[in-house]
Amino acid sequence: MDITQIVIIGIITSILYLTLKDLNASFAFFLIIVTSIMIFFIVIQHIGTIIELITSLGERAHVDRLYMETILKIIGIAYITEIGSNITKDAGLGSVAAKIELAGKIFILILAIPIITSVIEAILNFLPFT
Repeated sequence: MDITQIVIIGIITSILYLTLKDLNASFAFFLIIVTSIMIFFIVIQHIGTIIELITSLGERAHVDRLYMETILKIIGIAYITEIGSNITKDAGLGSVAAKIELAGKIFILILAIPIITSVIEAILNFLPFT
């Protein structure tokens, strides 16, 4: 499935949502959730290729596997957070969406601690001590 098919699904869902939101708001929102999940699963099928590419590039550059896994986890958290936040915003729950975004940022920061520590240690190794 290519991007044009995903866009067509999005447009059809938008038209159905606009038509149904006044008749049955709950069903219209359910339609949005189902479409979001469907598009997510369509896209996730292609993520394996991206992960393989990033992993092979990391191996060729002799980057520690731990760092590559951490970067991939951070990317995953960012995307999942955005999807969850957008769905809650669509439901009119902006404050919940903001909490989801905050949680995503905190989890990303927690995962990034080993990388940040390594960078600081590398910088300290270059500095002369008197």
